[in-house]
Amino acid sequence: MGVLEEVELANLGDRFPDDLSGGQRQRAAIARALAGRRRLLLADEPTGALDTRGGDEIIQVLRQRADAGAAVLLVTHEPRYAAWADRVVFLKDGQIADSSTTGMETAR
Repeated sequence: MGVLEEVELANLGDRFPDDLSGGQRQRAAIARALAGRRRLLLADEPTGALDTRGGDEIIQVLRQRADAGAAVLLVTHEPRYAAWADRVVFLKDGQIADSSTTGMETAR
């Protein structure tokens, strides 16, 4: 239930998937991935079915997990979410095109 609270689904914990919207299903999938003490989180477009506010909240949860010691690999097309990363790797045609560290890494 704690993880459902993190992704703002605690009030829907007793519902079946068919009773949830696409965004709520995405949050439920993220909650399942966050359950337990994960050292590695792989997130492929975790904000794809969410509105801006919901996406920002999920990115904050992932950032908190990274700050607590988990390695988080996030795939996104959203530059504003990439800005939360310690390191950003840009791919083009399946190859690494560029790589950079962000201010988040030096801020810690």
